[in-house]
Amino acid sequence: MYIPFNTLPLHSRIWIYQSNRKFTDEEIAQIEEETKTFIESWSAHGQSLEASFKLEYNRFIIIAVNQDIQAATGCSIDASVQFIQSLEQKFNVDLLDKMNVTFKLGEHIAHKPLIEFKKMAKEKAVSANTIVFNNLVNTIEEWQDFWEVPASDSWHNRFF
Repeated sequence: MYIPFNTLPLHSRIWIYQSNRKFTDEEIAQIEEETKTFIESWSAHGQSLEASFKLEYNRFIIIAVNQDIQAATGCSIDASVQFIQSLEQKFNVDLLDKMNVTFKLGEHIAHKPLIEFKKMAKEKAVSANTIVFNNLVNTIEEWQDFWEVPASDSWHNRFF
């Protein structure tokens, strides 16, 4: 069951998928439509999940579930990953590779393989103050507080 993102409890579980490129406005419209359709029918053990999604910076797909109503289970999580894989194929993007880093360079959002980001850190092209997207956050509250953080405050700090 789809509900507006901002009505979910702050402790709702989230999954963040980052694209290796910015989506066009046309792609965003299609992704919004398809994601809403998926969420409207998403269930766990036959029980509808109270869920929502948010698209950020034309690059991130954030899916959230209110686990107070019904917890996401292995099968329902698998279904969401299959849905994300279908978006990858349809839009020819990478959404599941966790070996990439997305970060801000001024107003620009950059996306680099982890090895390149590590090299940039060594060359001082990025610093511990560079804003990174910490996609390891697990709840809406963590997303609000710890998603866009200086690299020094995330798992990226090991490169500095």
